[in-house]
Amino acid sequence: MATRYQVLVVDDDTAHRTMLKTLVGGWGYAINEADDGDTAIAMIQDMPVDLVLMDIRMVRVSGIEALSRIKAINPAIPILLMTAYASVEMAVDALKQGAYDYLIKPLDFEKLRLTLERALDHIRLKQENQHLKARLETDARPESLVGSSPAMIRLMETVSQVAVSEATVMITGESGTGKELVASAIHANSPRKAGPLVRINCAAITETLLESELFGHEKGAFTGADRRKEGRFVQADGGSLFLDEVGEMPVTMQVKLLRVLQERELTRVGGETVIPVDVRVIVATNRNLAQMVKEGTFREDLYYRLNVVELKMPPLRDRPEDIPLLAAHFLTRFAEKNRKSVNRFSPRAMDKLIRYPWPGNVRELMNTIERAVVLSRSDCLDETDFEGLAKNSSPTDTEPDENKLSLDGMLALDGSLEHIEREAISHALGMTGGNKSEASRRLGISRKTLREKMKKYELS
Repeated sequence: MATRYQVLVVDDDTAHRTMLKTLVGGWGYAINEADDGDTAIAMIQDMPVDLVLMDIRMVRVSGIEALSRIKAINPAIPILLMTAYASVEMAVDALKQGAYDYLIKPLDFEKLRLTLERALDHIRLKQENQHLKARLETDARPESLVGSSPAMIRLMETVSQVAVSEATVMITGESGTGKELVASAIHANSPRKAGPLVRINCAAITETLLESELFGHEKGAFTGADRRKEGRFVQADGGSLFLDEVGEMPVTMQVKLLRVLQERELTRVGGETVIPVDVRVIVATNRNLAQMVKEGTFREDLYYRLNVVELKMPPLRDRPEDIPLLAAHFLTRFAEKNRKSVNRFSPRAMDKLIRYPWPGNVRELMNTIERAVVLSRSDCLDETDFEGLAKNSSPTDTEPDENKLSLDGMLALDGSLEHIEREAISHALGMTGGNKSEASRRLGISRKTLREKMKKYELS
């Protein structure tokens, strides 16, 4: 027995108690003894016990009374009651009080052994399920889904809601925002978590091969098909299928995909056998499928079949408050991976990371941090480690934009620098609808500085 479960034997008959100690201890259990119900209650309060094997008739405190009081202390402990005076009423009363089972004296030792194993298996499985649940809840927030911004909190709350359903999910958002990570989170917290999560990138496979990849093919179905191949749908049976870049799927394939989703069955390329499939489909796209439907490049019926629940991934530029968390996460990860001692950012470096618009989103940030860690020669990343960001700035950083603040316009209002500063902050807050993160980005100052300035100028 891998685990030494603690069994408390409670009996005021010394000879019977000693016999049970020898017998049950010989099965691999760790045995503790109590000579009456009151002693057992005291021991339960002071030591860990996995199971109680207790007589009903005892001198000071009966087994039924002790059962009730033990359950009040720890309702999770399974309690087996023993009696030589069995009756239907007694059995019903014992089970009502919370006994796991009751045994008739003289004991059937084989039945006792099996009952002990069954009771403790129940505990073992419950513990394993709790550990698995905790692990999956951690897995549901994969490493790059880091953030405490309102947008990320809302996203993860929605993920937890839809994960337990069977609904088809469409994940939309720009490239690099973490759509595949969200798909993994949904699967990890779903009723299908014990099944496979099969992935396929629809943009990376030609139209002629995509049908075979999805649905499989028979031997001889086309040139080079020298054996039968199961497609991704069959591979994902009982689990989830993640279709990345579904917006790149040719229209002819969209028709075939729609049929499989509707009928929940398929036929291999070159075959005739109809194969039922039980798959939850999760799709992702960085395209505007609603617009593609209007343009006739994406089927409307398939769009509505896929878009049961839509999860929109926020771009990194809309949640700059998450950049320090993500940057610190990637710094630790890549420092360990590359055996580097770098462990922090200088204030100027972090300010530079926060101000950069990150057109490539989290993926770009991750690659930027990894490159800086690999090339770093000290334990601190400075702004010079991120010189490439200025060269790769988004066009919106240099081209005229009606949303950009005009210093000349501010100067025209008043010659006072404080007045100019107050008007600039007020103007930025007005343009961003009061969004302090976006306003601070446009002003080129930190959120802390913005808050201090707002307090100074009494701006709410």
